[in-house]
Formats: sequence, structure tokens, C-alpha cells
Amino acid sequence: MTKTELVEKISVGCGCKKADAAKALDTVMESIKIALKKGQKVSLVGFGTFYVSKRKARKGRNPRTGEEIKIPAAKVPKFTAGKTLKEAVK
Repeated sequence: MTKTELVEKISVGCGCKKADAAKALDTVMESIKIALKKGQKVSLVGFGTFYVSKRKARKGRNPRTGEEIKIPAAKVPKFTAGKTLKEAVK
């Protein structure tokens, strides 16, 4: 499902204009980004939890040359599905 298809579903579900549904979806996604940037968790009961995980620095290899390289530490967004979502997918 694409963002456009999701906006269509939201629009039909709430009986609002597509522009309003798109604005609502953009607001939700932006709010999640801001919370993650601050290091906060975003929990949507029954759906899942978005959080930031820290990845340690490590050594890797350049696949072309085989040369060893250093991969710096990084913060990465992660998502854990909630119980209701997991059961719905089964």
C-alpha cells in the first residue's frame, strides 16, 4: 500500500476530503519523527512501538576491494509490532 492509497482509505473511513486526510497523515508521521529525534518512544496500543536503537561502531569490509573499513556508531529507528497487529497478520 502506498501513501496515496492510505490517504484514500483514511478519507473514506472518516468521511473527509483527501486533502484533510493527507494533512492528518503527514502530521502523524512528522510527530513520530520529532519524538524519535528527541529519543522518545511512540507507543500505539494494539499496533506497535516506534523507538530509537543505538548501533555500535564496528569494522566492515569494502565488497569491491576487500579493504577493512570502520563503520561509525549510529542511531536507527526501529518498530516492534504489538500483539493485536501480530495476531491480525497470522
